[in-house]
Amino acid sequence: MDPRGKQVDRRTILQLTVAGGVAIPALSLAGCATGGGGSSSSSSSAGGTKSDKNPFGMADKSTAEAVIFNGGYGYDYVTFAAQLVEKNHAGSKVTVKPSTQIAQELQPRFVGGNPPDLIDNSGANSIGLNTIADQLSELTDVFEAKNLEGTTIKDTLYPGVEAPGTINGKMIAINYVQTIYAVWYSASLFEANGWTPPKTWDEAIALGAEAKKKNKFLFLWGKEAATYYQTLAIGSAIKEGGDEVRLALENLKPDCWSNASIQGVFKALETIIKNGYMKPGGGGTQFTAAQAQWSNDQAALLYPSGSWIENEMKKQTKADFKMTGIPEMTLTSGSKMPYTALHSAAGEPFIVPAKAKNVAAGKEILRTMLSKEAATNFAKTKLAPTIVKDTVPEDGFGSTALQSQGKMLKDAGTDVFTWNFVDNYGMNQDMLVPWNAFLAGQIDAKALTTQLQKITDKVANDPSVKKVEVK
Repeated sequence: MDPRGKQVDRRTILQLTVAGGVAIPALSLAGCATGGGGSSSSSSSAGGTKSDKNPFGMADKSTAEAVIFNGGYGYDYVTFAAQLVEKNHAGSKVTVKPSTQIAQELQPRFVGGNPPDLIDNSGANSIGLNTIADQLSELTDVFEAKNLEGTTIKDTLYPGVEAPGTINGKMIAINYVQTIYAVWYSASLFEANGWTPPKTWDEAIALGAEAKKKNKFLFLWGKEAATYYQTLAIGSAIKEGGDEVRLALENLKPDCWSNASIQGVFKALETIIKNGYMKPGGGGTQFTAAQAQWSNDQAALLYPSGSWIENEMKKQTKADFKMTGIPEMTLTSGSKMPYTALHSAAGEPFIVPAKAKNVAAGKEILRTMLSKEAATNFAKTKLAPTIVKDTVPEDGFGSTALQSQGKMLKDAGTDVFTWNFVDNYGMNQDMLVPWNAFLAGQIDAKALTTQLQKITDKVANDPSVKKVEVK
């Protein structure tokens, strides 16, 4: 997932992490063990000749390591790019390793001075970007370089994609996937029952009552992805209350979780839970198993997630499901942003540690991933767009989910927003605790607010944590 706010997957499970370098042969790449400990390869950083085709001076016959968060998008898309790097740099080997425990496995390596060459810092267990900012290479030169097709990379990207990876004026991460956060449903199930996707929370609650008549639930969740509902709630509250909601959270303001718009969404969720419209047992269910109850068993009607969801569940989705996304619900018809406004941002943050043994190779893998060939491969195999424009056909490669993403982006126009405070400060793991309790009906909206504020205040009041001011 991503997180995956960057959630467990991302994301959170809306997050991914890659430790990068140069690759081993294709068949071996797929068989690598989960990353951890020191690098098993004797990485080389001897410089090669710089040119448009080798802008970072990666040497031939060099080795590198990439550790990839193995979430909703898997890690084979980096393997694809690594094989291209090997082809273009004679005798080189790029080892690509999957991981689901980025912080646990890689923080010791940062401390030990032997981090991987490339890391996709995503997933529920990602490292707070702000906490390691001074240990990362600046990546502006990647956007300034030419891609494999000979075009300057920055000219091939969607606007604004550098912002999520820029901390205090320094671009230290390249977020690779153009993630769209939405509420997902089966268009075929809705058509069969005459249901209409909700645009407001009142409509969602009414739909919950209709679902109950069919012995179905409105929502469900899995323990590692409980904060998907936080992502939904924040997005909905920003649409209702505007920038003041977003900026208070981003800047860790006192009482930021008590904002009226946030409280309105929390109360709506509380009503859904109290009415029995949230499927019980999520706190003890692994998140992909819970998602399968939605996508395969159709036990619930709606599920909030990032656009990695279709690929993540492609082997556990009912035939003719017609997975489709809609924007977050608003509280009222008088929200400051329209219903069509969309939470979307570049996700899957890739970083290159400054003390990596082969910084040039880490950047070269990124440059290769941003080629039209690699970006199109990602869109086609993962059914999600990257930050590289013009790689998804109108038919979405036959995917209804990908088609709906295009529609949501088009309908949103310039009303697109995001936030980064959870990822910047590595707060997701702590926030999972109150969210699991809330979704299970063990605490109410007031207690949820108190606990989230306590987590936020702890970061805000810690002088050792460098703060990111958002205006």
